[in-house]
Amino acid sequence: MSDDGTSDHPTSDASEDGTAPAGDSAASPAPAPASGTEAGAAAAALPVPPGRMYPRVFYPAAGLILLFVLLAMVFTDGTTAVLGTLQADVIGAFGWYYVLIVAGFVIFALWMGLSRFGDIVLGKDDETPLFRLPVWFAMLFATGMGIGLVYWGAAEPLTHYASPKPGVTGDPAALAQAAMGQSYLHWGVHAWAIYVVAGLALAYAIHRKGRPVSIRWALEPLLGDRVKGRLGDVVDVVAVLGTVFGVATSLGFGVLQIGAGLGFLNVAEPGLALQIGLIIGITAVATLSVASGLGRGMKWLSNGNMVLAGVLALTVLVVGPTLFLLRDYVQSMGYYLQNVIRLTFDTTAFQGDAGLEWQSSWTIFYWGWWISWAPFVGVFIARISRGRTIREFVMGTLLVPTLVTFLWFSIFGGSALYRQIFGDGGLVGADGSVDTDTVLFQLLGDLPGGPVLTVLAIVLIGVFFVTSADSGSFVVGMLTSGGDPHPAVWNRILWAVLSGLLAMALLISGGLTALQTAAILIALPFSVVMIGMALSTVIALREEHSAILRAERAQARLVLTQHVTRRVTETISEQWDELYGSDVPQAPRPAAERRGPERRGALRGRPRRRPGGDQPSGPGTSRSPGEPGDPGAPGGTSGG
Repeated sequence: MSDDGTSDHPTSDASEDGTAPAGDSAASPAPAPASGTEAGAAAAALPVPPGRMYPRVFYPAAGLILLFVLLAMVFTDGTTAVLGTLQADVIGAFGWYYVLIVAGFVIFALWMGLSRFGDIVLGKDDETPLFRLPVWFAMLFATGMGIGLVYWGAAEPLTHYASPKPGVTGDPAALAQAAMGQSYLHWGVHAWAIYVVAGLALAYAIHRKGRPVSIRWALEPLLGDRVKGRLGDVVDVVAVLGTVFGVATSLGFGVLQIGAGLGFLNVAEPGLALQIGLIIGITAVATLSVASGLGRGMKWLSNGNMVLAGVLALTVLVVGPTLFLLRDYVQSMGYYLQNVIRLTFDTTAFQGDAGLEWQSSWTIFYWGWWISWAPFVGVFIARISRGRTIREFVMGTLLVPTLVTFLWFSIFGGSALYRQIFGDGGLVGADGSVDTDTVLFQLLGDLPGGPVLTVLAIVLIGVFFVTSADSGSFVVGMLTSGGDPHPAVWNRILWAVLSGLLAMALLISGGLTALQTAAILIALPFSVVMIGMALSTVIALREEHSAILRAERAQARLVLTQHVTRRVTETISEQWDELYGSDVPQAPRPAAERRGPERRGALRGRPRRRPGGDQPSGPGTSRSPGEPGDPGAPGGTSGG
């Protein structure tokens, strides 16, 4: 999920000099603000010259990452011990906190999509979406595909089946169903609700208010001008650390699986040396991609890995137990919907240390991983969602990737469970363990065309590796350049290299455990930032909704005033005609409707008094009995 395999990720839109290709609106340097002026948006930008980095974010973030890399490589044993201690302390003290805030993010996302704010456009009020709906859905689908999904697609459901969550018991069918439901929980709506929080806040700030592409501006409604100072710098530094650690975690998983795949094919001996060599080699490819400026080439790679993922999934679906997999997809969705609330708030509190250990390895790890990825994925989905309403943004982001992810797990996880329960087995060890690095290749190897599918899976992981490193370095480059949508090439190269070094350091310091610990730890400070982003979004939307209501009430008053005025005028005219005839000058219009010569004409049409106060005679002129000129008075005349 976390790794951007999009067909139009930010990197693919920039040329070597940082300019967008002609005609590519997706890569426009800055969206037009919906409120305020271009000058106001420019005034909000940080004082960073074009092509330069913002030192108050760049140096602290780069320094902290380099320090961690050096400590992990020089003091490996000490770093491993510290990570283990921190993991135990953080999970023991804050495990419940992760569970609670992610549940809150789900509620927040649904509220945004279903509330009165849903009709607000992420852009100008009359702006059309930047991408057509099918293209936008495809991009969301692309964001949901990555190294993590390939790594865990078969491994996670099978692991939950072989080593059930503490407190889960039953026959094989019940254990398999619970395993699929737990996998759906970790990769479904909860993960994407986290991304909605970050993406919605960023999309509103960038497209609606015309702010730079930076996390700090998403907090402007809450913090005001303080986002321009040290507090804003801290927010962006935390976002950079979260993104780089999240990328490094995904790269670590990818390297573990590529190495296992090469070992499965007897091409190389799996081990730390091979993993480090793979990191160096693939990071070099990603660095060359960044330096060469082959934006269209990266776009082709991204499209290619989506095609590869689709071919791999479709092949497994067709040559595997097709009917069972489709039935499992529908049934597991029903199980998930029935149990999602219970699973959401389950902290295994009554399972003691075993429950706490399980939480740290699975649910808490995933929540930390998704939170650490929120800056990157949030920026991406914000950029592609310009012109969408909030309701479209939320529902599309929550539903489309979730359904596709569920299908992926049903195909690969369902195939592994089917083989283990109804087939030849062999995917679970005698001690109940599952080799998460090789289980995918074991599954593919026994299918028709197994070697070809295995090579296809390795290539797919490698391409995801390159696009993830490239896209991640682009986003971090923006964050360390004051929100510049086209950071300098050297900046992006540096962050691609640092991501590779960090992945290498984490593998040296403890492999999979170190990767999981890093994700959980770095997510803790950024979770506070995300809570602030949610509050800022509510504040900004309430203010805008209040302004919209005031404008609507003012418009309604104006329309009502015009309607009443028109009706009164029409009524007076109709009564005048009924009482005095249509050939008598009508009552004058209200003063508000009289202008210039028209008003003078109305005055000329009024009856005038004669000298001495006599009224003119004529049709429609009322007189008192006995008044001179009255036909009923003595000596009066009939018509003057």
